[in-house]
Amino acid sequence: MSIFAILATVLASVIAMEFVAWASHKYIMHGFGWGWHRDHHEPHNNALEKNDLYGIVGAVMSISMFAIGSPLIMGASAWEPGTWVGLGILFYGIIYTLIHDGLVHQRYFKYVPKRGYAKRLVQAHKLHHATIGKQGGVSFGFVFARDPAKLKAELKQQREAGTAVVRDAVG
Repeated sequence: MSIFAILATVLASVIAMEFVAWASHKYIMHGFGWGWHRDHHEPHNNALEKNDLYGIVGAVMSISMFAIGSPLIMGASAWEPGTWVGLGILFYGIIYTLIHDGLVHQRYFKYVPKRGYAKRLVQAHKLHHATIGKQGGVSFGFVFARDPAKLKAELKQQREAGTAVVRDAVG
């Protein structure tokens, strides 16, 4: 593969992972996978959460793609783009860890952004946590954040329709 094709594959994989993460968050984590995700939405003093198991799932996806792309493992049937897809998934995992766990939930460092896109990311994810339970909710992505004012309006509609229980301080 050319360097351009490699870079394009890595970048496309990083971008695609935001859509995979959004769908996984909305339909798995807030669906049948709620058992692993619940503690992420509830107050606790634990250093780790069951929700962290989803990071292991992401790591398995990345490692699997590295393996599919490796001639050492797959021999002649190795699929070279697999290596670069695996790298894109790895980069997304690093971005997710820094933004979601680090910036938003302050698990690794204490910094509250006062303006710009970082503030928007934090606000959008805090609005995601404004619901009680797995029903309803907004902002299921991790890197692309919608306008917080629109998210608040959507939460208000969900509360009024009875599709979500929203904490009193929001909407």
